[in-house]
Amino acid sequence: MIKKYLTFQKNNGIAPYIWTVLCILPFYFIFQSSSIIKIVVGILLTVLFFVFYRIAFISKGWPVYLWTMILIGISITSTSLFNYVYFAFFLAYFIGNIKDRIAFYTLYFIHLFSTSASINYNIVRQNDQFLAQLPFIIIIWISVILLPFNIYNRKERGQLEEKLEDANKRISELSKLEERQRIARDLHDTLGQKLSMIGLKSDLARKLIYKDPEQARCELKDVQQTARTALSEVRKLVSSMRGIRLNEEIGRVKQIIKAAQIEFECDEDFSLTNVSLLTENILSMCLKEAVTNVVKHSGATYCYLSIEQSWKEIVMIIRDNGVFKGTKETVTEGHGLIGMKERLEFINGSLELVSKEGTTLTIRVPNDVKPT
Repeated sequence: MIKKYLTFQKNNGIAPYIWTVLCILPFYFIFQSSSIIKIVVGILLTVLFFVFYRIAFISKGWPVYLWTMILIGISITSTSLFNYVYFAFFLAYFIGNIKDRIAFYTLYFIHLFSTSASINYNIVRQNDQFLAQLPFIIIIWISVILLPFNIYNRKERGQLEEKLEDANKRISELSKLEERQRIARDLHDTLGQKLSMIGLKSDLARKLIYKDPEQARCELKDVQQTARTALSEVRKLVSSMRGIRLNEEIGRVKQIIKAAQIEFECDEDFSLTNVSLLTENILSMCLKEAVTNVVKHSGATYCYLSIEQSWKEIVMIIRDNGVFKGTKETVTEGHGLIGMKERLEFINGSLELVSKEGTTLTIRVPNDVKPT
């Protein structure tokens, strides 16, 4: 119990004590009156104010206007009869918590005008009790002006922060989903064909083991070799899941191009800044797939790579002097371009293929900000 109290006090500071004093204070002003009828009316108005105040907080739609106008009426009456202006502070706090913009501004100006009018009226009356608390009344009047906007802006900022947090969670979930789809796609492409081949050759070897033992041994050797190849590719796949930096991938690309005896030209003066690992990883995978196409399918003797970063986007261009087997309109899965498009769409990127005097692949991704 003591621990909860200390936590409450730490989170709220002296605010609860101020509200408590403001709740008790009207009775002090009420009992200053010499008339029993005025005292009864004052107590009744105070009780009604707090009851209606609670109802107003849980109301929605047009009743908010009704209850607020009633509360403003009680506040003006208390100021006129008992010189108690501090109900205006309660109303300023309540109006600041109204979410609807039109209702907020409407009730804000009505409250400001009515409070200002009642204060000026009592100043003109030259009531000694009212004038004695004039410094506090000025503070209340300033609160009526500033407090609603302060609370309203804080609430609005809190809502925006909640929306941003929800959006970040959604992005995180989509990132996980995309990564799962990528892993599933890569596993299918890597293992699906080889496991099918292992199954077929195993069945064939089983049928040939008595009819043609020599052929059965050859089939089993193929099964063994295919299994080793699949294991090697799985290891490479697991390694790639750790995240690929673009500079590291360019180093591998140079080795592949050199082994294929293709002339390679690359702009060495590029450097990416403020780029997330996800974006860099997707660019690296697209570069790997594009260069694999150049080596395996194009028959090219020359390949050029360019990467440029502006404030708006990152542009990666892979150009070769080979022949693109297919058309831009009929992009085939064999070239891996569908997988590249799917990855790029996840980060709002795009892919453009031009097959004129060779093949030029242009990849564009928005320039993002790396999380700190």
